[in-house]
Amino acid sequence: MGQAICVRQRAESLATELYARRLQSFLKARREHLNLRQVQVAERLDISERAYGNWERGQVREWTDEKLYCLSEALEMSEYQTTCLFLHAVGRTPQPDLHATFRRSEPRDTEMAAFLGDYTVMMDALSLPTFVIDRRWDVVMANGAFRALFRHVRGHPTAMPSSNFLRFGLFHPDAPSILVDHLRWQLAMLAQLSSSIERHSDEDGLLAIRREVYLHPSLRDAYLTDMPKWVMGSGADLMHHESALRELHHPDPHIGLQRCRLVEETPRSLQRLGLTRLTLVLVDLDERLTPARCDSHHAA
Repeated sequence: MGQAICVRQRAESLATELYARRLQSFLKARREHLNLRQVQVAERLDISERAYGNWERGQVREWTDEKLYCLSEALEMSEYQTTCLFLHAVGRTPQPDLHATFRRSEPRDTEMAAFLGDYTVMMDALSLPTFVIDRRWDVVMANGAFRALFRHVRGHPTAMPSSNFLRFGLFHPDAPSILVDHLRWQLAMLAQLSSSIERHSDEDGLLAIRREVYLHPSLRDAYLTDMPKWVMGSGADLMHHESALRELHHPDPHIGLQRCRLVEETPRSLQRLGLTRLTLVLVDLDERLTPARCDSHHAA
């Protein structure tokens, strides 16, 4: 009996050591990607350099959600990277923040309502199409450039781009006229649907989209067969595949065919409401994407 206990304890010790090494490698790689030293990350966390060194080595008495979210912000992690952080540190995905549920008609308070109003004004001043979504991919806010991009889209009961961006790309018959090489867009959107359901498995809006996908034979086959293969190659869903350049056709003849990069740029105030801001960075086919073409990236 005693020998069995020792073996089990040894196995648990080895597993803990393995998790710590994976976490250390993950955090170090992310920090070095940002060209940050440990002391700089420590300053962002408002802790000592020695304390952060222990964090990076996995020498933490208890990983709380608060610590992990603070670490995620300090290392400027995307939602996908934050999920990886939680898996490495505590062996589970982040828990949904029940206080971050957003209701369009019920702002949390007058101060937040004023912020959302000002944020809408700021978005309308941008020349690139940008929009804000909730966890269901329902469009909560969109600027004039976004509305102009889809102004000729015919009416649809459930798949208007101003209502739900995933539904538009998957189900609207006009989507191929704007989203060039529509199948590539659809595969990325199906990957996004899958990853969103993994993170928010109780979100009825996402589950309804998946049920509708299953009703379309071609989409069902793509979701069950083609999309998993695509993910193995690209390694990311629609939101976290910022390296991908797709194409879209703008209805304005002076703009026409454009390369498009989908960029996630969400300020903390929107994150606390469970919202995400996405921008369609449009680039002429004969031009390279430069920072000058991006409007107010990471606006507060």
